[in-house]
Amino acid sequence: MKHEGDIPRAPRRYQAINKYANDPYETRLKLPEPTVCPQCGAVFHEGRWRWEPRPSPAHEELCQACHRSNDRYPAGELTIAGGFVLRHKDEILHLARHQEEQEKAEHPLHRIMAIEEQDGAIVVRTTDIHLPRRIGEALHHAYRGDLDFHYDEGGYFIRVSWARDD
Repeated sequence: MKHEGDIPRAPRRYQAINKYANDPYETRLKLPEPTVCPQCGAVFHEGRWRWEPRPSPAHEELCQACHRSNDRYPAGELTIAGGFVLRHKDEILHLARHQEEQEKAEHPLHRIMAIEEQDGAIVVRTTDIHLPRRIGEALHHAYRGDLDFHYDEGGYFIRVSWARDD
């Protein structure tokens, strides 16, 4: 596995993402509680978005994930390439969707926005910077291959690539 700058990797729980990165979709003001996203039904309660029954009455405001999806402005991009990918496309897409389900159950704002095929590769775009890395690490764990990731400096974006040719 390759890492930016060949810096030894700390266990995942200790890795810090650039806390000064500016996410243009982050809510700047505290939302009134409860707030419901009219598009996906996520509920903002006790300071975070959750999946729970819609309270009544509730303020309505679009969550960051739906806002990003509507704008087609991803926070992460995973490129899956190589000859292995074409032969195992269904398994790989199933693995990606499974990782999304697990992540989204706990974090409603972590979603896959789009999956597209481009020039013999699969490109997965997400609403956050954690999901592409999680999917890339799951691919690497399941199938080995080459994994690389890069966080944009000063921005809220991650580019992950995983490839296997055999």
